[in-house]
Amino acid sequence: MYRLNVKKFGFAAGLTGALIYLGCMIVMATAGREASIKFFNSLIHGLDTTSIIRMDVPLWEALLGIVQIFILGWLIGACIAAFYNAQVKTR
Repeated sequence: MYRLNVKKFGFAAGLTGALIYLGCMIVMATAGREASIKFFNSLIHGLDTTSIIRMDVPLWEALLGIVQIFILGWLIGACIAAFYNAQVKTR
């Protein structure tokens, strides 16, 4: 069995999370409040997001969110790779 590169897997997971976050930002910036609510309600299986969607997010806060999601994604991906590697039998 092959071992995963912990840093590369973590980086890939972090970038994936950041891309999803960026996609969310684009939806909110282009679709407007009502369409964003419908979109996110359908994504999370009918949970009503009307009271929690905030359309006036400052740019610095959105950029901070991308950085935070990248870091969390990297940590989660690195943990997955490390746990996987711990279970792989080496020859």
